[in-house]
Amino acid sequence: MRTVNFVVFLVVLLAVADVAQAQPASPRGDAATQIGETWITVNYGRPILRGRTNIFGEGDSYGQTVNANAPVWRAGANQSTRLKTTADLQFGDHTLPAGEYSLFVDLKADGWTLIFSNHTAKDNFRDEGDGLWGAYNYTTDKDVFRVAMTMEQMYDSIDQFTIMFFNVTSTGGTLALLWETTLARAPFTVAQ
Repeated sequence: MRTVNFVVFLVVLLAVADVAQAQPASPRGDAATQIGETWITVNYGRPILRGRTNIFGEGDSYGQTVNANAPVWRAGANQSTRLKTTADLQFGDHTLPAGEYSLFVDLKADGWTLIFSNHTAKDNFRDEGDGLWGAYNYTTDKDVFRVAMTMEQMYDSIDQFTIMFFNVTSTGGTLALLWETTLARAPFTVAQ
């Protein structure tokens, strides 16, 4: 009888593993730009809509689905989103010193706020240590600063979450987040 139960357990375990393989974790992606000698890179998880609509929700529940019970959105999926810059960047009145930071977004129906944080990132949610996996256990005490983003509704729907740089010039550009029909931007300049 024990052998039969073990065989049934194994069959169920293999079936679950096949389903997990059919729905892979969201792939990682990179956005990068070079302005003069300055490199700016963003590494992030790229979730796919997979048929979902109204991904950010509305009203009091706005952002709760993508936040997945975290206090803020990790600006992607899985591992925390990371931005690295080789020079100081100016976002509005705030200076982001050269270095590496976690990016988060405080999602509100009336606007998004981009958060640059000194929280470190874990490679895996099982890893020990002080870093974060996604935005779980995020706290504001490690915020470098926050900046309001300009929001637009797009006509076309973007299936896979995308971070990119727009309108790059010799002095700066715009960091943009796009998913479904939402476009959020934050202009910046390279500090001189």
